[in-house]
Amino acid sequence: MSAGRETAAALRRRRRAVIRLLAWSLPEAAPAVLSGLVVARAVDDGFLRGRPVAGCAWLSLLLVAAVAGAWGARQTNRAVAGVVEPFRDELVTRVVTASLHAAAPAGAVARMTQQVETVRDAFAGLVLVSRGFVVTVLAALLGTASLAAPLLIVLAPPLLAGLGLFALALRLGVRWQREYLAAGERLADRVTAAAEAARDVAACRAAERAAGHVDEAVAAQARAERALARLAAFRSLTVVVAGWLPLIAVLAGAGPGISTGALIGVLTYLAQVLVPALDLFVATVGNAGLRFVVTLGRLLPLATGPVSRGAATAPPGPQPRLELVDVTFRYGAAARPVLRNLDLTVAAGDHLAVVGPSGAGKSTLAALLCGTLRPDRGTVRYGGVPVTDLDPATRARCRVLIPQEAYVFGGTVADNLRYLRPEAGDPQLLAAADRLGATALLTRLGGLRAELRPGDLSAGERQLLTLVRAYLAPAPVAVLDEATCHLDPAAEERVERAFAARGPLVVIAHRISSAERASRVLLLDPDGPLLGDHESLRVRSTRYREMTGYWAAGSQPAGPAGPLDGVGPAARAHLGGDPAQPVADRAR
Repeated sequence: MSAGRETAAALRRRRRAVIRLLAWSLPEAAPAVLSGLVVARAVDDGFLRGRPVAGCAWLSLLLVAAVAGAWGARQTNRAVAGVVEPFRDELVTRVVTASLHAAAPAGAVARMTQQVETVRDAFAGLVLVSRGFVVTVLAALLGTASLAAPLLIVLAPPLLAGLGLFALALRLGVRWQREYLAAGERLADRVTAAAEAARDVAACRAAERAAGHVDEAVAAQARAERALARLAAFRSLTVVVAGWLPLIAVLAGAGPGISTGALIGVLTYLAQVLVPALDLFVATVGNAGLRFVVTLGRLLPLATGPVSRGAATAPPGPQPRLELVDVTFRYGAAARPVLRNLDLTVAAGDHLAVVGPSGAGKSTLAALLCGTLRPDRGTVRYGGVPVTDLDPATRARCRVLIPQEAYVFGGTVADNLRYLRPEAGDPQLLAAADRLGATALLTRLGGLRAELRPGDLSAGERQLLTLVRAYLAPAPVAVLDEATCHLDPAAEERVERAFAARGPLVVIAHRISSAERASRVLLLDPDGPLLGDHESLRVRSTRYREMTGYWAAGSQPAGPAGPLDGVGPAARAHLGGDPAQPVADRAR
């Protein structure tokens, strides 16, 4: 659905609120309707006839009209809220629901809710100003017709020409506003990616390349802003043509049959009513209107969750295999690869812990597994299907990513827990909370129907609620990217064991106890990745012994094994393989 059709549908659903708004517009328009007529009568029937008292009496009607207009404006502003706020509430519910169902990152959800607020503010301004402009222009034209109908023929051509120029400016503005919004999103994405990958970027000495990547987005946004500045200048021209040229045309076209008061009244309608209303309308529609159309047009596909053309839509299976096939990823073309020629399979029953020093690429691997990053070379597959062929909803049905930054929103506890599984009943919510050790937290919060205030929760409490939400998700594979870092060791163990019993689990570990519990451990080492279990890696890897603090006198192995020790270039890191099978690094 386009932005125009969505807006029309929203107004139809609130027909009573729209009628109330239009009704209160009538008293608000009183000063515009009476201004020129009162001035004309005051001049012709009062001051020019030597009757100043009568002239002042006519002008006093403007004070009465102003009082009526102020009262109407007050009621109009209240009526606008009845149209705008329900529209905003519906849109934010649809956007956030669709985003969380698609497992969008928390930053993306926050950005989309901010765009909803942009739509709401723009919609309120459009409703208020467009309605006022229509009422004011009708009042000015009717007043002019009552005073000097022939002048309508004189002022109509420049007025229509100016509005036509404005319509042309809007067509250009929609395209430029889209480019500006896209440039802003690219800039935000690149800055976020650079910040999240700071450790990897530093480890790979790619700071200059990462800065250049961000600079390109900054330059693109600057070009888009300059285009919008040119549009603002063009809009000013439309005000001159549609507002001030009619004034000149009226002065040039006024004949001897028009009285002095009627001419002054027509000029009052044009200069004091039409031009200010036109100026406000052009500025509002040219700025807020473009933001509304473009931003709403970008949000609607996210809110309705359309399927990408040509994308696979059916989930690959109830227990899809996650595979990395010959994957290489680097932050920038000239940077050292964070991961190189990596083959990895996560299948049913797997419990994999990923460990390594800071900057080794652990979070990068999690993002590649979940499809939020795309490799420079190689393929990521879900159930044998390349992740690039799957739409976001299908990817969300295959895996659930729980990042370190827990996202909890205002609403009830139940709303937060069932967001990835809306059909879940209260018994399912309580059972999941019990398995993850969150029952005491739910009791303290006041139960499932209690209203949450995210700012009142500790970081660990937010993480626990987010973990229960992810546990309820229909996706069989769970990826925990340091998602338990704010929990105590006992709570962390309970959570990991519950997720491991639930289905395939990948843990980006921040405690070595996570590796001890896992059936397989992937060590990401600058010298090359190595796969095994906890005991075999303690024997085979010096790095792993240093990380675990393990060293037993007299049990030193014959020699530290490198990541390629005894393995050919086609070696595969498969969780069902040999416990100490190294991961291939074909570039070595």
